Amino acid sequence: LSLSVCISSRELFSPSQKYQLLVYHADSLFHDKEYRNAVSKYTMALQQKKALSKTSKVRPSTGNAASTPQSQCLPSEIEVKYKMAECYTMLKQDKDAIAILDGIPSRQRTPKINMMLANLYKKAGQERSSVTSYKEVLRQCPLALDAILGLLSLSVKGAEVASMTINIIQSIPNLDWLSVWIKAYAFVHTGDNTRAINTICSLEKKSLLRDNVDLLGSLADLYFRAGDNKNSILKFEQAQMLDPYLIKGMDVYGYLLAREGRLEDVENLGCRLFNISDQHAEPWVVSGCHSFYSKRYSRALYLGAKAIQLNSNSVQALLLKGAALRNMGRVQEAIIHFREAIRLAPCRLDCYEGLIECYLASNSIREAMVMANNVYKTLGANAQTLTLLATVCLEDPVTQEKAKTLLDKALTQRPDYIKAVVKKAELLSREQKYEDGIALLRNALANQSDCVLHRILGDFLVAVNEYQEAMDQYSIALSLDPNDQKSLEGLQKMEKEESPTDATQEEDVDDMEGSGEEGDLEGSDSEAAQWADQEQWFGMQ
Repeated sequence: LSLSVCISSRELFSPSQKYQLLVYHADSLFHDKEYRNAVSKYTMALQQKKALSKTSKVRPSTGNAASTPQSQCLPSEIEVKYKMAECYTMLKQDKDAIAILDGIPSRQRTPKINMMLANLYKKAGQERSSVTSYKEVLRQCPLALDAILGLLSLSVKGAEVASMTINIIQSIPNLDWLSVWIKAYAFVHTGDNTRAINTICSLEKKSLLRDNVDLLGSLADLYFRAGDNKNSILKFEQAQMLDPYLIKGMDVYGYLLAREGRLEDVENLGCRLFNISDQHAEPWVVSGCHSFYSKRYSRALYLGAKAIQLNSNSVQALLLKGAALRNMGRVQEAIIHFREAIRLAPCRLDCYEGLIECYLASNSIREAMVMANNVYKTLGANAQTLTLLATVCLEDPVTQEKAKTLLDKALTQRPDYIKAVVKKAELLSREQKYEDGIALLRNALANQSDCVLHRILGDFLVAVNEYQEAMDQYSIALSLDPNDQKSLEGLQKMEKEESPTDATQEEDVDDMEGSGEEGDLEGSDSEAAQWADQEQWFGMQ
């Protein structure tokens, strides 16, 4: 209304007041999420400011409205440009955002402008410019932890980053923990999970940082990356107890629960997170994990895409959508998503696992082997990388012996690593060495309980005619994951053998299932087919 009055009667408002009105109007549009309109009004405001600057240069101050104290407190031109850049990032026009911020002279850039520039450069792959901007943030704000993490993620040495904060650490009491914190996250970004875990544990034990939710979340994530799902879940639960409104990391927690077959817990977690905020990717990913492990892949695809739309940097959302696409037979699209996940998280093994599974699904064994070898060389020879390489070797009859050697090395490092145990059992099954397989599985189950291991042990026991114990193992597997179809099939087969009089009835049921009745079991996917029609709306094409 005031702008209309201003246009109709120029005498009522001074040029500086018109500039203020335009900025206020643009700010209002920004907060209403009308970003394109806000950019238009910010542009008009900058044009008005330019005209105002020319007028003030031509005509010196005469004591009128333009030179009052009010004109001394005009909205900063730099702040207006920052808001325009924010609008462009919300519109996913990163090049325009960079162009606006690049137009601000270096000496006039505030820490938040340099921080935004650093993040935009990083996203655009301009690593050198990103490092320069992060360093400029640290020069002005030595305790900017996000800038420290940004530099570490761009492979800047931990010692170099620490040297930029050493003066402030020495000048402030009780801040000596920060140098250890930097060291810990340097290990995180080089993929040295074991040393990162040990360093963060040492920090977490200090009285000053005991029960810190952020550190607990980082520990949980590191245990997950190291393949220690049990400790990861424990740390996530501990963090949740300390902060019931915690959202960060809950997507990984939901994924772990879903993998363990605790779908009811996943559903409850998703509902709780949606009650906290539906504007974060995590609730959508958790619900997507519930759908995925319920074999409702179309719905999982939609939920993963929605999560990506809210946060294009959500690695877990990319992995969820990629896995859903792969299981729906859309392997090439899945590959795009796994590659993007690798770009965002080059030290996370599960991103590479997803991509390699896609290659194997499309019989691209050579590409899978190249990728597995690269991961082995990049992330080092640990139980996880050895197992991943062995998994690919198992697909080729020529490399069976190599697979066996790799798995033995992996199990020597970590006898309890479930994926290595499963693959070694698969190899022993091919060689029909059932007694060796039983010994391997019993040893692995001595200190842990896992649905897949109990089910495979059941299969091996059947092979050596230990039917009663096989039934017990299938029952244990189903108690851990009631949705495990293979354990259910194994148990039903055992029951058939025990009750031959009922075999005919069981076969009739099987015939019904094989003749199309399975549609009811997979009904959740057909029910969710409506989501697939909206694929063009999905976060990533």
